[in-house]
Amino acid sequence: MSPTNAVRLLPWAGPEGKPCYLAGDGAGFLSRLADNMEAAQLGLAGELIDEAQQVLEGRAWTPGELHLLAVQLTEALGNVHRIAVSRGARLPAPTHDDPDGIDDEDETL
Repeated sequence: MSPTNAVRLLPWAGPEGKPCYLAGDGAGFLSRLADNMEAAQLGLAGELIDEAQQVLEGRAWTPGELHLLAVQLTEALGNVHRIAVSRGARLPAPTHDDPDGIDDEDETL
């Protein structure tokens, strides 16, 4: 599939939680909106990781705090997974025949 015919998984869900896709060259308004949304989601996930580490290091949490943390981490992980799937699907296919992606020439360590 050429980049002009690529379909992008968007970082938000449609009605009933179904995935949303965008067809195009990646230069339009919705592509920029999706890029900004992905950046915000990744930023929030990073902040949540820091918060989770502080909560867990403190070892003085309530069951409610742990439940909220689990809900937030699950949502953030879902967003990050969707972004990874979307970006991975847009990567060009490897041009070499090596299924491991390692060239024999590079193994001279």
